[in-house]
Order: sequence, then structure tokens, then C-alpha cells
Amino acid sequence: MPEPPTLVRRGRPLRIGTAAAVLLAVVGYVALQYVYGGKREPQCTVVSGTGDGASYTFTAGQAENAATVVAAGTSRGMPERAVTIALATALQESGLRNITHGDRDSLGLFQQRPSQGWGDQRQIMDPAYSAGRFYEHLAGVPGYSRLPLTVAAQRVQRSGYPQAYAKHEPEAALLAAALTGRAPAAFGCEGRPGTDPGGPAKVRAALARDFGGQVRPGAARGRTVTVRVPAPLADDRSPRRGWELAHWAVAQSSALHVERVSYGGREWRAGGSGEWRKVEEARGAGSAKAGGGADEVRIVTGQ
Repeated sequence: MPEPPTLVRRGRPLRIGTAAAVLLAVVGYVALQYVYGGKREPQCTVVSGTGDGASYTFTAGQAENAATVVAAGTSRGMPERAVTIALATALQESGLRNITHGDRDSLGLFQQRPSQGWGDQRQIMDPAYSAGRFYEHLAGVPGYSRLPLTVAAQRVQRSGYPQAYAKHEPEAALLAAALTGRAPAAFGCEGRPGTDPGGPAKVRAALARDFGGQVRPGAARGRTVTVRVPAPLADDRSPRRGWELAHWAVAQSSALHVERVSYGGREWRAGGSGEWRKVEEARGAGSAKAGGGADEVRIVTGQ
């Protein structure tokens, strides 16, 4: 890594440097105001499914990437341990942000290098592609699921700081439990309510991007996309797969302008606390049928 520039402590150069820093800060602030309409980026929270009070809060952009990483793993039949390793790796390498820079030619969520055969720049900057490549390499590590997380991640990444992955294991485990569907109603986001005429089409395209042919949503009806919960994967039960899809939709809610997600008699709504509520509480008694059963997830986009 190159040495940072040295601050010259002489009157005029220092004043110029300070002015430039202030200008950059103002430009950054204005850009954020433009992108988020004067508001901070929506937040997401994952909580422990064991009731021990553990939780982790992060941004909607990070949530979107986390959900894509998880979907790339489960669609390949990778176990939850593999998903935890992938999430911890991405948290360390990029903070779950799809960044365009890094050490030498490193790029993306996992800081993969085109010069090392991970793919070209366009491919690596696709989170679904880069996650898939990570899982391909992880699957080739003998006994990876029994190895300490730092060892398994290092066998893939060959980082100069292999022990750094360990500090991200707790939040990665929380995310993996929720986003694979093992912990029901454990993942919520504030969302970003808003109109999007192409909403249903974009939801269907995102499902195809992340889950491939394993998830086949029905034809959109108005603003609603209904996803039949597919047959269980390996030893999973259908409700677990359903909660994976429901949590995925919530994680993508800001990007896709999702207004409501319902599954198993519970509903999440954008613009609120991010919590899942029983349909009777969310819409009033007598409307349980609107919340979706154990065999379908309903995703409603903005008006």
C-alpha cells in the first residue's frame, strides 16, 4: 500500500489543503442529500433467533449484497457454514460494499483480482458472480466446514491478514441464520417507500439473477409478485426456504422499492420499524389470507 501524502505545515499549502478537504466534504454531503433525498440511507437489522438479544445493524446497500451472497450459496446447495464463511470474508474485505478499488487490482465484495484469474472487472463487480466464484473455491477446500473460519477463508483468499476474518464471525452467523431462513422473521429493514412503474419486472429479474432457475415467480398481478416456495433443498423444510425468500425481498426492498412482503401469516412493511408482524396486527383482524401461507411469498412493490 502506498504511503499517505505528508502534510506540509507551512501557511499557504496547509490552507489550500484544508480548503480542498472542506470542499470535498461539502461535495460528499450534497451528493448524499441528492441520492437519499436529504435522509440517511435506510438501515436494516438482524436479530438472533435464539432470543439471546444479539443483533447487528447495517445499511440497506450492505443488506442487498448480503442477501445476494446468501442466495448464491444456497442455490448451489452450500450449507449454512459456507454462507457464514462467505459473509465474514466479504465483511472483512469490503464491509459488504461492492467497491471499485483495493490492493493492487482487487475489486468488489471479496476483493478478487482479475490478474489472478477470478474474472474480468465487469464480472467481479457483479455480486452474484463474485459470490459464486468464492463458493467454487471454498467447495474445493477439503473439510472446510470443520475448519476454523479464519483458516477456511484464508484457503480461498490468501490474505495478508488472515486472522482478521475472525472478528466478523458473530455478525456473519446472525446474517446466515436469518438469510438462509433458519431464523424466521429475524431480518428487517426500514425500506425506502416510493413509486416504481417497473417494480414487478425488476423483482422478477432480481430473483432470476440471485436464484437462477430454482425460483420461478408467477405472473405479476398488478404490483404483486407471488413466489411459490419450491421443494426443500437437501434436508431443509419448506418454511425455511420460504423465509429465505421473504428475507431476501426485505433486504432488496430499498433497491427495488418493495412496499410489503408477506409469508406464513406475517407481514413486513416499508417505512416502519422494520419488524415483522402478524397479519392481523398489520392489517386488522380477518385479513389473514392476505398474508400468504406457508407455500408462497408475496412481494408488493410501490404504488
